[in-house]
Amino acid sequence: MPTPYLTLAEVEAIAREAHSDRTDKAGRPYTEHLAAVAEGVRARGGTDEQIAAAWLHDAVEDAALSRQWLDGAALPERVKEMVLAVTKRDGEDPAAYAGRVLATPGALLIKESDLAHNADPERLAVLDPATRARLAEKYALMRGLLAPAGGGLPAGRGEGGGPATP
Repeated sequence: MPTPYLTLAEVEAIAREAHSDRTDKAGRPYTEHLAAVAEGVRARGGTDEQIAAAWLHDAVEDAALSRQWLDGAALPERVKEMVLAVTKRDGEDPAAYAGRVLATPGALLIKESDLAHNADPERLAVLDPATRARLAEKYALMRGLLAPAGGGLPAGRGEGGGPATP
């Protein structure tokens, strides 16, 4: 009999524990970012698999969980593929990264939610001006790369089944 998959609540608990000692650039608990990205995916009509991947979206990239953990985790392959799609690789060109996100079913919605939270004006406002400008430029570049014909991410829509909630 196959091992049952982790529940969404179990994935959330694992992600929260793995990132429990981290803070974001503003000094806030990093788990707040994970929760916001997962909620953004849910609000945009994402599936439970996309929500699970949202909880884990930074785990491998930030070494909070290892690639070996992800490979062996009781998760659907689609979740693992989405997590790896949104995991930046050292020295990777932004266009190659965006291409992988776009080529992986379901990953765009996760990245859209991640960018939306990262670029939240209230979140950016607490950063020093140089960091705020650098990040705003970085997020704008990624939005352009992820958009059809470079026109920016479509407002209010993502991959996952429905219009976003404003």
